[in-house]
Amino acid sequence: MQANNKLDGYALLSKIGKKVLRPGGMKLTLRLLDELQIKYGDDVVEFAPGRGATAALALQRDPHSYIGIDTDAKAILKLSRKFKGRNIRFIQASAAHTDIPARVKDCVFGEAMLTMQADHRKIEIIKEAIRILRKGGLYGIHELALLPETIEEDLKADIQKSLAKSVMTNTRPLTVMEWKALLEAQGLKIRKVILEPMGLLRPLNILKDEGYWGTLRIAANVLTHSEIRKRVQSMRQLFCKYHQNLTAVAIVAEKVNHV
Repeated sequence: MQANNKLDGYALLSKIGKKVLRPGGMKLTLRLLDELQIKYGDDVVEFAPGRGATAALALQRDPHSYIGIDTDAKAILKLSRKFKGRNIRFIQASAAHTDIPARVKDCVFGEAMLTMQADHRKIEIIKEAIRILRKGGLYGIHELALLPETIEEDLKADIQKSLAKSVMTNTRPLTVMEWKALLEAQGLKIRKVILEPMGLLRPLNILKDEGYWGTLRIAANVLTHSEIRKRVQSMRQLFCKYHQNLTAVAIVAEKVNHV
């Protein structure tokens, strides 16, 4: 494995075999999907499907159509080969500009992607989700959040800076109230908020999410590549350092107007 020092943290974890790259793990993903109530006949869009772990779960619910939007051409190609069906498509595009017609979808969701965006970019993506949703449609997110709600701005800035340095990408988590306010400011009505511990690199969580053989594969890659081991240890130490200030949050919100 080469150039691992140039990969962002999530790309590195994906490279060594981690399939579940969500802050709340598979447990929170499943709870999010339950709250989105995806069912037969629904038209669904997923922003940043990544390796397709959540896409597979959403498709098990037999929606009428599914579209995955991702900027990564290689990811789109792999997903298009993995998932086939008349109404299943993967499109290379920005989540802020999908070119999907307005007011035609019942459900839009994205995981671990708004956290990686600057605040103005978060708003652009939320607005795009709202634009393509029908009235009454649901928008779901699964993101990293900060604790407590009264977190000091200096500590908040330190955490964001440390995360950006370790993960090697712009990482700007908000408090739960700030996530809710961001959605509400665009006219969405909050339906459900769910919290889970942030356990991305906790051994027990890895075992639950990846299974026995998946965990062994990840461990082998970490143990046999010193550069990877150094990067993973750095991220884990950071998550442990700020464990009282980091949590995973899923929020489901409803589009309540025709705009």
